Amino acid sequence: MNCLDIPQHEGKRYKVLKGRELHEKRAVVNKDYLRQKIDCVNKEILVYLNSDRYHIRGIVDEVLTLFDGTMAPLDYKFAEYKDYLYQTHRIQSVLYGMLIKDNYGADVNRGYVCYLRSNNLLKEIPFTKESYKEGEEIVNDILKIIRSGYYPQKSKSLAKCIDCCYKNICV
Repeated sequence: MNCLDIPQHEGKRYKVLKGRELHEKRAVVNKDYLRQKIDCVNKEILVYLNSDRYHIRGIVDEVLTLFDGTMAPLDYKFAEYKDYLYQTHRIQSVLYGMLIKDNYGADVNRGYVCYLRSNNLLKEIPFTKESYKEGEEIVNDILKIIRSGYYPQKSKSLAKCIDCCYKNICV
């Protein structure tokens, strides 16, 4: 998208449209509800954050303040939980954690993903120094691709290609 100026057309994909619809609904339904099982004392909904330091930005579904004074991102996924946490969900949560740390100056040592198609199952993701290092490395790899115009190789896993918007033009 950034190197070849080929749009993703995300707005035409069913999962993206359904996800956006559910996010909008979540923003108004039970907006005062705080998750007591995870000791949440405050939340902000649909928070746009950016970081010049990390060169990332995003809209966090919920920024949670927890009882111990730490903060955590919560992300809703229009997906089923299949007995494992997808790497993309984990990395996205870590990147949101980096944004929260950079914007709020708070400790962020975990994140949460709520799987809507698994009866709102909530999964906790612990963040370690290694998690943040991995997040920074991924951002640096992406920046290298964008800055140099380098076109990355196709994924070795064909399962990742199924829902990719570039699968028809991938080399």
